[in-house]
Amino acid sequence: MEITDWYGKNLRVAIGTDHGGYRQKPELAAFLEEKGCTVLDCGPFTYDDGDDYPDFGVPAVRAVARGEADVAMLICRSGVGMGILANRFHGVRAVCAGDAGLAKKSRLHNCSNVLVLPGDVLDFDAMKKVVEAWLDTPFSGDERHIRRLSKIETQTYDDIAAVRHADPEVAKIIDREAERQADGIELIASENFASCAVRAAQGSVLTNKYAEGYPGKRYYNGCEFVDEMESLAIERVKKLFGAEAANVQPHSGSSANQAVYMALVNPGDTVLAMSLDHGGHLTHGHPLNFSGMLYNIVPYGVNRETELIDYDEVERLAVENKPKMILAGASAYPRVIDFARLRAIADKVGAKLFVDMAHIAGLVAAGEHPNPVPYCDVVTTTTHKTLRGPRGGLILCREEYIKSINSKVFPGMQGGPLEHVIAGKAICFGEALTPAFKAYQHQVRLNAAKLADELAKRGFRIVSGGTDNHLMLIDLRPKQATGKAVANALDLARITCNKNMIPFDPEKPFVTSGIRVGTPAITTRGLKEAEMVRVADFIERGVELREDEAALRSLGNEVKEFMAAFPMPQF
Repeated sequence: MEITDWYGKNLRVAIGTDHGGYRQKPELAAFLEEKGCTVLDCGPFTYDDGDDYPDFGVPAVRAVARGEADVAMLICRSGVGMGILANRFHGVRAVCAGDAGLAKKSRLHNCSNVLVLPGDVLDFDAMKKVVEAWLDTPFSGDERHIRRLSKIETQTYDDIAAVRHADPEVAKIIDREAERQADGIELIASENFASCAVRAAQGSVLTNKYAEGYPGKRYYNGCEFVDEMESLAIERVKKLFGAEAANVQPHSGSSANQAVYMALVNPGDTVLAMSLDHGGHLTHGHPLNFSGMLYNIVPYGVNRETELIDYDEVERLAVENKPKMILAGASAYPRVIDFARLRAIADKVGAKLFVDMAHIAGLVAAGEHPNPVPYCDVVTTTTHKTLRGPRGGLILCREEYIKSINSKVFPGMQGGPLEHVIAGKAICFGEALTPAFKAYQHQVRLNAAKLADELAKRGFRIVSGGTDNHLMLIDLRPKQATGKAVANALDLARITCNKNMIPFDPEKPFVTSGIRVGTPAITTRGLKEAEMVRVADFIERGVELREDEAALRSLGNEVKEFMAAFPMPQF
């Protein structure tokens, strides 16, 4: 959280007291107005010696926390109660000042934005001196003070405070998962660490609202604000990817894909799609998935020698099978996908082109991978992988398809949309439009390339010889190991990845010859190329120690110590 100072502004001052400061409040308000301040009076407005200071202190301090006031001034008898109250709010730094010197120090060193005045100690003339000293002192801006104030914000934030009170058993499980994430090296390519803002939106009051339908056309009343939220998410994501239209309601990438199938093709139609065992996805035609059950799937894959998509073979299959739709995108393909070539192939056979960019969406948004949107009829993605948002799905399409897409999502597949998740998506899209996000995605690619290079130096075979994106497939056969054995061993060493089929894999899907490794999550935590050397070393040692549980747990302690220098996303 950025520490900013209010000094030099035309101040909006929220004031609140209890019975202990009631008689001084009008004098304080008049004094502040004489100094050019705008006063927001939060009460009390009648004298009651039994009133409770939180009833008047909370509205004043909340105004500061929400940006509705720049500062607040509170009066109670000792100042203690109001001070405790004020410092419960994040972004608020309250001082209880009984003299001008303390008020000045609180500004210089602590960038205080709430002044609490002890009414039993100060008469109004003394109060004015304290107020003037406070208003006339700017924050020093010294690095050490900013560092310490930032630590207060990040280290005191508890995003499950309500859970701790309501259900300690659930809270303990969440805490253990938080520790697991913080203590380890997260290398699952489809996982990331969402910001506190994204997670907070998902726990907001928006979870209470039913909103079947679309903005401006709902089947429930009371949707004016969720309409605003969903419209904001749509506009942001259209800007992010340059899309003509968008649907932000799908609960997942799989449901987004299902809606596209329903909109573009009919059951029994031929679809050309990348095979799961060559890097595709379940929804790209696996026989146990709806896609393989309902549609005639013609799979394509990679060349056995290059381990790259063989576009000539894709074209040959398209000409031979005349698919109604070509589906591109992958969950385990480490190279750039040539969307222009796929568009040309689709046009040659009169097929629609549908791209599932779930894994690379963040890279696309940042310009680190070609954008499929200009070439495609429809594009889908998840929002929680490289996009680093909430768990959910998204559909982008040409304007001509949005009416059909919308009807297939609702009422075709889903009922009420998850507006609390859509709020998280809106925040995620906003984050992705920033320069910081572009820099992050560039680092994701740099880290992936460096990690692949370091692993290759250590005798691991990297499928296709390297990576152009955020992930790599590691062939473990040179190490005489399987994906299952290595993934389980690395778990004990606090390194999380997943077993994964490699192209033309001789092993079964539950065993595999490889693991899939990605850098989005560790890059979120601030690791860069230098740290990739250490990560590669940890992986190598984990593979070597895969049959020694005690040694793996000892390695896990090293990993925990290493990762302590790289904090999780903070408030």
